[in-house]
Amino acid sequence: MSLRRLTLILYPFGAGAMAVNLFFASLIWSWIGWPVLTPVQSVLGGVILGVPATWAFARHIKRLMAVADG
Repeated sequence: MSLRRLTLILYPFGAGAMAVNLFFASLIWSWIGWPVLTPVQSVLGGVILGVPATWAFARHIKRLMAVADG
């Protein structure tokens, strides 16, 4: 399986994870006076930040697959 295909398959999960992480991080940031992100802002940020995060994770999985194959 190519890295590109693996990244595309994993992207919905990566984007969702980044959206949740952004939202919860904004809740922590609110303790120092920063605004809390709306769910829509978090999803849009997750869509953007999900690309490099998913690509890095797919590279890691691809490396693990190569090690498992010998």
